Formats: sequence, structure tokens, C-alpha cells
Amino acid sequence: MALFYALRLPLVSTSPRPLPPAKISNSETLILRTPSLLLHSLPSLSFSIFSEKSIYCSNLPQKYTYPDPIPEFAKSETQKFRVGLLKKLSKEKETFGNNLDKVVDVCSEIFSDFLHKEYGGPGTLLVEPFTDMLVALKEKKLPGAPLAARESLLWAQNHVDHDWEVWNSNPSN
Repeated sequence: MALFYALRLPLVSTSPRPLPPAKISNSETLILRTPSLLLHSLPSLSFSIFSEKSIYCSNLPQKYTYPDPIPEFAKSETQKFRVGLLKKLSKEKETFGNNLDKVVDVCSEIFSDFLHKEYGGPGTLLVEPFTDMLVALKEKKLPGAPLAARESLLWAQNHVDHDWEVWNSNPSN
């Protein structure tokens, strides 16, 4: 494996471009003073402590692996979500009318599916399930789709990661 270092040298060009007098040499060669980057290989390292494989591996970024979703957490959190969303949206009776339970059911089903399949702890809360809620509510022609999706997202942002931490700090879970 070759290691590289940079050497800055001026470029030399013979193209007839107008330059200020200070940049024209006696031989009528144009010298551009803009530095360039030239790469030269270093001699091969023959130390036994270095090998191509160890150098290559040491330069790879460490990849964090999120834990798998926890079905028990997903079930518990979906129930909290349902109660919280119902409480919040019930303040908007004029928007949802008799469809409040249907709206909450659609949002809860999508949220539950996300928690069971995708959510693996802090850093894995995605916006996708909430846009899915908006689309599903509109497709079913249920009222208040933007409001329900927004309130669902706000609830999740305020509770899910914290609840995950609490859940995983409890040894009985």
C-alpha cells in the first residue's frame, strides 16, 4: 500500500495569457503562481507492525449498530401514544367531529407498526411514519389529517426517546 504526501509547486504554462509584468519571466514562459497539488508515493514501509490490512482497517469509521425493536416496549408505547393523542385531539371536536376515534386508530396503527419494525432507540425516530399518517388520513378522507399528523409527531418527539431510556434502565424489562 502506498502512502501519499502533497508537494506544492508552481505550474508552468506556455499558453499566451496576459499576466501582469511581474509574472513574465525572461524566457517568455508564463509562470502561474497558483499552487497545485502533486501526489508522490512514499517508499513502501517494511515494518512488521504495519501491514496493508491493519492500516486499511484502522482507517475505517466505526459503525454504530442500533438495537432491534422491542415488541413489549412497542406495545406499551403505542398505548401511551393512543391515550396522549386522543387527549390532545379531543380538544379539537369541531375539526374531528365523530371521526376522532377513527383518526386516532389510523395514527396508532401506523405508529405501532413503526415501533415494532423500525424504532431501535434514541436516534432512530423517523419522520416517515408521520408523513404516512398524513397520507393515510387523507386517503381515507378523514378530517384534520395535518393536525393529527403534526400532533402525533410532537408527541413522539417529546416522549419516545425518553420512554425508551426509562424502559431500558428498568432491569425487569
